Amino acid sequence: MNNNGGNDDEDLNLSLSTTTPQWSTSFRISTRHQRPNLRRSRSRPNQTAAAAAGAGAIPPPYPWATSRRAAVHDLCHLQANGISMIAGNVQCKRCERTYEVEFDLHEKFRAVASYVVRNREEMRHRAPAAWMNPTLPDCRFCGQGNCVKPVLTKKKSINWLFLFLGELIGCCKLAELKYFCKHTKNHRTGAKDRVLYLTYLEICRQLDPIGPYDP
Repeated sequence: MNNNGGNDDEDLNLSLSTTTPQWSTSFRISTRHQRPNLRRSRSRPNQTAAAAAGAGAIPPPYPWATSRRAAVHDLCHLQANGISMIAGNVQCKRCERTYEVEFDLHEKFRAVASYVVRNREEMRHRAPAAWMNPTLPDCRFCGQGNCVKPVLTKKKSINWLFLFLGELIGCCKLAELKYFCKHTKNHRTGAKDRVLYLTYLEICRQLDPIGPYDP
């Protein structure tokens, strides 16, 4: 995407040299006396444990992913850990060969982030056609053009950063995008173009927390 929009690139403040902000959690303790609840819970122990496990941390599926669902590390963390190339598996729709593709983290992020900053107002909270129906890479084996799609796994293991850098998130189904928005506390109702737009902006914010990526 190569739309030009004045000097909007000046607003793009990448946090490559900024330390990750420290987050703190405060707890409110009630001093009001409460009567103990003597009634036995109707929840089965195995159901309660399963619910707690589903809402908790997961093993990071990739070196650039965190233990939170649908979350990636910011650029400072990735740079500090020597992560500059992001890999993902793709499959040709014609010859069905599966292989790995790599994207340059900083080059691709700058391209996507610059596009967001330049065109955010024109998009009007909707993903553009190029995101909705992304142009696929050519197959390196059979040479067929626009035919290599990303290999999508279980929802909790989707390679979100790889899809973001390749501008391939539009290959996800609506249910997968809603899963992402659910776990990143974004609005997840509405048409696919709306949810897809929020997904791109959320990953921009995860990578560059101080950047100009408000919806």
